[in-house]
Amino acid sequence: MKGEVIILTGPPGAGKTSVAALVAGDAARPTVHLVTDFLYRAIRTGFVLPYLPGSARQNEVVVDAIQAAVTAFARGGYDVVVDGIVGPWFLDPFRSAAERDHLQMSYVVLRPTLEVTLSRARERADDELKDVGAITGLYEQFAVLDQLERHVIDTSDLDERQAAAEVRRAVASGRYRLA
Repeated sequence: MKGEVIILTGPPGAGKTSVAALVAGDAARPTVHLVTDFLYRAIRTGFVLPYLPGSARQNEVVVDAIQAAVTAFARGGYDVVVDGIVGPWFLDPFRSAAERDHLQMSYVVLRPTLEVTLSRARERADDELKDVGAITGLYEQFAVLDQLERHVIDTSDLDERQAAAEVRRAVASGRYRLA
């Protein structure tokens, strides 16, 4: 039996890592919590912060690596919770893999208000992104999602356990699946 995939995304400070850890940790089936930051940080020489100009090719390669890891785990029977900034502009490789490998793949965007996002980002660990301009820019990229707007969960008033429960409900509903 193939695993299911949840792409849990949103701007920095949205709660992705905390929520993904709960969703993966409380799962009934074998589940992988794939933190995409690890694949970016694996680049030791020539790394460009993924939100800066000049990072486009690097980001495409990392997304391909993420998608390859996700599909390998899912084909092996593991559910996968992808934890990272996977904007709509990066979904084509995931859609192709889901179609090719007949995988169920859900896309969930955690999007608290900008004020809440910035507040949470200020409280993050020292090595995490805290630059207000960068966070605001990334937030704006998730502000208007057109047909994917129905994949948004506003986590402004939710703690991480409540947000994880909402993600589970959203995925179980089937409405968050990628077509």
